[in-house]
Amino acid sequence: MKVLTVTMNPALDREFFVSDFHVNKLHRIHSYEETEMTPGGKGVNVSIALAKLGISSVALGITGGYTGRVVVNELRKISDLITTSFVHIEQETRENIAILDEVNHTITEINSPGPEIDSDTLDHFLKRYEMLLSRVNCVVLSGSLPRGVASDTYGYLVKKAKEKGKIVFMEVIDEYLQPSLPIACPHVLRPDLRAEKVVMGKKLRELEDYVRAAKELIKHGCELVVLSYKIKGDIVATKDEVWHLTTDVEIDSSHLLGIGDTYIAAMIYHRLNVTTEDYIQTAKFGYIAALAKTRKMKKEMPTMDEIKSAAHHCKMEKLE
Repeated sequence: MKVLTVTMNPALDREFFVSDFHVNKLHRIHSYEETEMTPGGKGVNVSIALAKLGISSVALGITGGYTGRVVVNELRKISDLITTSFVHIEQETRENIAILDEVNHTITEINSPGPEIDSDTLDHFLKRYEMLLSRVNCVVLSGSLPRGVASDTYGYLVKKAKEKGKIVFMEVIDEYLQPSLPIACPHVLRPDLRAEKVVMGKKLRELEDYVRAAKELIKHGCELVVLSYKIKGDIVATKDEVWHLTTDVEIDSSHLLGIGDTYIAAMIYHRLNVTTEDYIQTAKFGYIAALAKTRKMKKEMPTMDEIKSAAHHCKMEKLE
């Protein structure tokens, strides 16, 4: 087993593909091709993407009730490369809804909060996490935390993984990032900026703000920081360099569902399969994979051939 993905607040994801979606209007789904139900949560999505790339993983998290059992069963069906290790509780796992509209180029998402976790369940989860660390090379920590779990929990999880010599990838919102970084910093950090363009409590508006934020995160101890910059670009930083990655192709905003999970999975693939220690190249491969994913509307990992064909559309500019 190469990778441990952690999804403390998984979900049953429902995607509806609705052309010309409007509020206050009845929209009918006419075929099964216009809707999907899949296991979700950011770490779960990374496990699915990794399996597409031929990489085995164990998916750890907390699931609950009937919905939680559906999430686990559906995840097991996807690939033999995915092993599940979920702590199960009585409260129902959350459901998330995404409405994807190719006419208006929009994604409308409704994410439920999920169950509340008590101290006994959290202790059980943490013991299982520490046990599984001995079986993997790297760890993915991503997504929301369920109610009842302290906002600095990711810091504790990073610290435990690094103590055991594991490479840690993390993608979380600033609410969890700020209290976690003083405890421990992951090797690779891609802050989740979908809902709010904020890093360490500071708003990101201009290019200079993104560069400053990336350099600040590097000072905390990250090896690689990736900040999504507008719809087409990324600001990528290491302790030695800062780059702007962008593309010469137009991107449909309705095709961005799961883009961050694709990015993380591709970077893990690069770290595990390429001998170079160049983190900029790792970020570039993640960007190219994410770019290839934008040709697909569904939450789906592109093939290696699709990733290779997108490579010549990646443009790089060194900023520092």
